[in-house]
Amino acid sequence: MYWRLSGFYFFYFASLGALIPYWGLYLKSQGFSALQIGQLIAIIMATKIVAPNIWGWIADHTGKRMLIIRVASLLGAVAFTGVFLSQNYGWLVLVMIVFSFFWNAALPQFEATTLNHLGRDTHRYSSIRLWGSIGFIVAVAGLGILFDYIGTGGLPMILTLLFAAIWISSLAVPDVAAGHRPPEHEPILTVLRRPTVIALLLVCFLVQASHGPYYTFYSLYLTDHGYSESAIGQLWALGVLAEIGVFLRMHRWLPRFGARRLLLVATALTTLRCSNSR
Repeated sequence: MYWRLSGFYFFYFASLGALIPYWGLYLKSQGFSALQIGQLIAIIMATKIVAPNIWGWIADHTGKRMLIIRVASLLGAVAFTGVFLSQNYGWLVLVMIVFSFFWNAALPQFEATTLNHLGRDTHRYSSIRLWGSIGFIVAVAGLGILFDYIGTGGLPMILTLLFAAIWISSLAVPDVAAGHRPPEHEPILTVLRRPTVIALLLVCFLVQASHGPYYTFYSLYLTDHGYSESAIGQLWALGVLAEIGVFLRMHRWLPRFGARRLLLVATALTTLRCSNSR
């Protein structure tokens, strides 16, 4: 089961490693402005707010989590092939809305599936999730070298193959053995009023807001300053190497320090990283 779960993370984050650093460069090569590039990438993040809630509600009420993951992965891959039909801005907006609505549905449901399979051994999660980081590094570094020679024009085909690999890997993971559990009926507003939930959501909002410009314009910024695609890939991979180190130690740190302390340290280091990158 370890390798089945790890395989999904590998291909999902490999697709992320191809999409986030290089999609903006591809759009620029197709003549889109910085505003249009920002809007097309923002669609992916916007549907990330809506899609997991809708698909999560469906999963809770049907108990067929892996079926939802497989359907969402397949429809996401099929929807993305729309980029081959036209490079019109309005058409790409529609393609990215449909694609990301399904693509963003898969990972949250798979996270729940992984934790359900692990049961009481949740400390093993980090050793499975680190394969996602490895997939990201392989994609971002390997494609950087490739694009130095062929340019980013081949990115849509590479992404399509990776999205198809996500779907294929999902077929190897069985549904959670625990079966369907009835959803909790505590009103959402009651949950949202809790001070701890408000604080957590605020932290998540600020961290994601800081990543918006980073995901969208970092690669464009580097190309404007003379960096090659291979150098850009290596710089993206560098940060994820540190992530792998954290995952390898997380099963020891989490029981020892607790989630709250680790969250505070992580956000402090994120702030320090951003302040030193100016």
